[in-house]
Amino acid sequence: MANAAWAEIREKFQAALALSRIELHKNPEKEPYKCKYGARVLLEEVKALLGPAPEDEDERPQADDGLGAGDHALGLPAEVVEVEGPIAQGAVRLAVIEFYLGMNHIDTEELSAGEEHLVKCLRLLRKYRLSQDCVSLYILAQNNLGILWSEREEIETAQAYLESSEALYNQYMKEIGSPPLDPTEHFLPEEEKLTEQERSKRFEKVYTHNLYYLAQVYQHMEMFEKAAHYCHSTLKRQLEHNAYHPIEWAINAATLSQFYINKLCFMEARHCLSAANVIFGQTGKIPATDDTTEAEGDMPELYHQRKGEIARCWIKYCLTLMQNAQHSMQDNIGELDLDKQSELRALRKKELDEEESVRKKAVQFGTGELCDAISAVEEKVSYLRPLDFEEARELFLLGQHYVFEAKEFFQIDGYVTDHIEVVQDHSALFKVLAFFETDMERRCKMHKRRIAMLEPLIVDLNPQYYLLVNRQIQFEIAHAYYDMMDLKVAIADKLRDPDSHIVKKINNLNKSALKYYQLFLDSLRDPNKVFPEVIGEDVLRPAMLAKFRVARLYGKIITSDPKKELENLATSLEHYKFIVDYCEKHPEAAQEIEVELELSKEMVSLLPSKMERFRTKMAMA
Repeated sequence: MANAAWAEIREKFQAALALSRIELHKNPEKEPYKCKYGARVLLEEVKALLGPAPEDEDERPQADDGLGAGDHALGLPAEVVEVEGPIAQGAVRLAVIEFYLGMNHIDTEELSAGEEHLVKCLRLLRKYRLSQDCVSLYILAQNNLGILWSEREEIETAQAYLESSEALYNQYMKEIGSPPLDPTEHFLPEEEKLTEQERSKRFEKVYTHNLYYLAQVYQHMEMFEKAAHYCHSTLKRQLEHNAYHPIEWAINAATLSQFYINKLCFMEARHCLSAANVIFGQTGKIPATDDTTEAEGDMPELYHQRKGEIARCWIKYCLTLMQNAQHSMQDNIGELDLDKQSELRALRKKELDEEESVRKKAVQFGTGELCDAISAVEEKVSYLRPLDFEEARELFLLGQHYVFEAKEFFQIDGYVTDHIEVVQDHSALFKVLAFFETDMERRCKMHKRRIAMLEPLIVDLNPQYYLLVNRQIQFEIAHAYYDMMDLKVAIADKLRDPDSHIVKKINNLNKSALKYYQLFLDSLRDPNKVFPEVIGEDVLRPAMLAKFRVARLYGKIITSDPKKELENLATSLEHYKFIVDYCEKHPEAAQEIEVELELSKEMVSLLPSKMERFRTKMAMA
């Protein structure tokens, strides 16, 4: 090719790249893709100047090219075929143009045309895909086809492309290893070619993106273990190659912590959250990179939102760790079992010895100063289940700190659902802390705090639009009053002669619990105020629990009036009988409330004779 023609091609190609990089908001409002279309015209001109694709056997369309990038998608290894001679060189340059045309059409939301160009790119490179000249471009094209098919929700096709890219990268690094050419270099003079270091950086970034997209695909396919592994690998590589944006990296690390929390791997979760805090703290302190997206630029709202989201991940960490300890140490009535507590204390040293050495190495983020900074955050937070009130209180205070941080952004005006979830988590932190508290008066105060934060939410919420949330809060408030009443009864039982003030307090708590349980049960009625004959599966257990507790509450009302007491016992029997009759008609319901059903049957058997004794006593009076 004549020097003048080649210079023109190079010039047009560089101009097309420059236009492609112009951000959308810098285009005229009515022509958001003006620069993209300008770049496309130049790319088409370059394609015309390069001439038609070579008629080589390997470049003709393959039957499977459109569904998995050829035999490599099936896991078969590629052979190294170097790009030698003008025909091969012409094919590769055309492939570069097809790639950029593909990306251009995708950017302008013309996905089918974009796919067509990317598949042409793969066909042209097919036999050279393992060569130093082509491997990076081939992986890039497959990655973008993977994303395209993922957005179409054709996840298996996306998986085929992305796994093919991963396999090709691994094969290339194993068999060749030297940094491959960046696609743009095919249109650069020799003196402007990239350094080995820059080539390596760009190639590793392409592979990091491949892992990132694979993590998303596996998540979509509910292969959660695999998704977490790939997400962790992506985050680690981004730090190693200094190719990340702090806000995005931090939110991804915090999200990964939720996987570990659900697996009860608290050391790993703590490490992800500590790393998220440290990296998020770099926001605005490090220069912008190519990875800085338009949305992540100078946007204070995004900053505060992500800060709130990371705070919510910390809340879940503290809450789940405390709840896990509670479940490990409670007896069959939900109280602290001292024997189980002692057993867990004995296990703790063994946990420390085994886990510190083995598991910590598996999830290490960063090296040097960064590693030290993450460790400094970790050391302030326990990953072990709290075994007493003091240990639980430390986690509670940390969780509460993040509650206040989350509420700074997620306010009731504008973020109703998020705000309520944060308040519910705050209430749950108090509830689980109360389990560890031995002083019953202080436990009462903790439940009182829960009620104080939950009751205002009911006032603000429209029950028509927020029915499910309303039900949750009604049930939770009722349960808090119920627990307080039980505690006050236990305190009164220790006194020789409880005074009228304590009796009144118990009855008021009882009345409040009944009010909220009844509100919850009434919310299940149809528009004609009729209670359902068949209770929905999603509310079956809470409905049965509410019925059981209402029955128990009526039996706990303290009154000196025998007639009133008889009425209360009759109402109590009615609710116990509802549970027994419902479970006889619907045997599947019995599995939801086995303990409560047995107690209900017992009360249905005992209460009639107790009521008869009351009637006899009243007749004799």
